[in-house]
Amino acid sequence: MSIPGWTILVLGLFAFAFFSRWVMANPRPGDPLIGLAFRFIQIYVRLVHHLEVRGREHIPGKLHPGPLVIVCNHTAGVDPLLVQSACSFEVRWMMALDMRVAAMDLLWDWADIIFVDRTGKDTVGARDALKHVKQGGVLGVFPEGAIERPPRHILPFHPGVGLIVSRTGAPVLPVIIEGTPQARLPWTSLRMKSNSRITFGPIMRFDDRRYSPAEVAQILQAWYLDQTQWPTAPTPATSPAYRG
Repeated sequence: MSIPGWTILVLGLFAFAFFSRWVMANPRPGDPLIGLAFRFIQIYVRLVHHLEVRGREHIPGKLHPGPLVIVCNHTAGVDPLLVQSACSFEVRWMMALDMRVAAMDLLWDWADIIFVDRTGKDTVGARDALKHVKQGGVLGVFPEGAIERPPRHILPFHPGVGLIVSRTGAPVLPVIIEGTPQARLPWTSLRMKSNSRITFGPIMRFDDRRYSPAEVAQILQAWYLDQTQWPTAPTPATSPAYRG
């Protein structure tokens, strides 16, 4: 028995409405391209990286959670995608200026990346990050400043993360990342399979002004060392193979 044309039409309209709602429910409402990218990322991290997410109860459920700094250990170039896939709100990431690939400038601009100069000679990125958080945005930070080598080791946390937290008074959402691909170059991890896991810890608050930037960084690093039981590792050399 053939299905009547009107039935196909109704089913098609329902499917389109569901898909549209699914796409438009994204971290940047009203932007269907972001919606498609967000859903693609969610599918990608599940199929390619078999992502396991723990501690979801610690993730703010609001589309606009207010000022927030997401702090992550850095394991691979895929790290931001793993974390963003689990958050309903948009995370604006900080990235080292020397890792910027000019051919991808359109992508960087679209993703609203904040580039920072690791040498400290240019403070524009740091000022942009502070402004973003003070205006109620969510900022993603990798305080180690480089990809962890060897894996499952914690590199020293730079006081820059402490400066952002202490200057803004924003709460911190810590995330432990593990199981990502071990690639020589950061972007190679995007095309490698893995069994990755991210664990969101309880919100941490440093709105008491008695904490200096260095103290905030030390407290955060101590939390990671305690939760992971991983050893510390010295800051790696400046070889591009270990930067990210």
